[in-house]
Amino acid sequence: MSYKSSSSGDLAVDDVDDAIAVPGISWGAVLAGGVIAAAIAASLNILGAGVAAMTVDAVARDTPAASSLGMGAAIWMVVANTIALVVGGYTAARLSGTTSDTDGVLHGLAVWAVAFLVSAVLLGNAVAGAASTAASTAASALGGATSAVSSAVGQAVPEVSPNALIERAQATLRGTGGPAQAMTTEQRSAEIATILGRRVTSGSFNPQDRTRINELVAAEMGVAPDEAARRVDAVEAEARRAATEAERVAREAADAAARATKIGAFSAFGALLIGAIGAILGARRGTRSRIYRRRVVANAGSL
Repeated sequence: MSYKSSSSGDLAVDDVDDAIAVPGISWGAVLAGGVIAAAIAASLNILGAGVAAMTVDAVARDTPAASSLGMGAAIWMVVANTIALVVGGYTAARLSGTTSDTDGVLHGLAVWAVAFLVSAVLLGNAVAGAASTAASTAASALGGATSAVSSAVGQAVPEVSPNALIERAQATLRGTGGPAQAMTTEQRSAEIATILGRRVTSGSFNPQDRTRINELVAAEMGVAPDEAARRVDAVEAEARRAATEAERVAREAADAAARATKIGAFSAFGALLIGAIGAILGARRGTRSRIYRRRVVANAGSL
């Protein structure tokens, strides 16, 4: 059934062939609907940011919790984007001139896709710009810090040469493996650091390293071998506890990140789905055949 205009108003006719056929898709209508949807969404989101800022009162310390603000912002964004897509879908279907519900729905979905791509491009550019600015700032700060450190080192140790540093390191390591009592503090510290490094790599002391580090600690601290062994065991137990705690924290952080990613992904999918439904409803509302039907019903009711 199609609709024609007459002097008395819009009337329904039975001849379907008289309906105006609009082949294909009107990209002009789709682009117009997408731009309008993006503009409305941006305007409403800016308004939402202003409303959220009005709730912050740092002087009176009467500010909503961060979770409440985040939830409110998410709800506002979904509602604003849905309203924008409803209007965009209606605009595209109306401007396309189609009288087919299916074509109108497809125009609405095209508006939804265009609006999503425009939003993604704008968001990507904003993120890229922020990252570039942060990288430039960090590079400048790092360069300045490096120059300052180099200058400070030059002023603090103007007479230290690389050869002197090498000789000092060799003097520190000389005597490694010898009697602990005959070694200097620097030599004992260097060998203790070496043994601890092997402990970290392997995960435990081998018998030779344990015996050796007990001797070094006893000589360095001036305590009995039994006391040195007790201190080494205490340090090793603390290291195991710290490693276990670090692993637990890392696992909890990974679980929290996975949970946040899951919630964010499903929320984003839900928002996109709601937006698509809004664009479809708007497009169906804007299809010309439905407009003509509403006019016929209105005219028939006024007779």
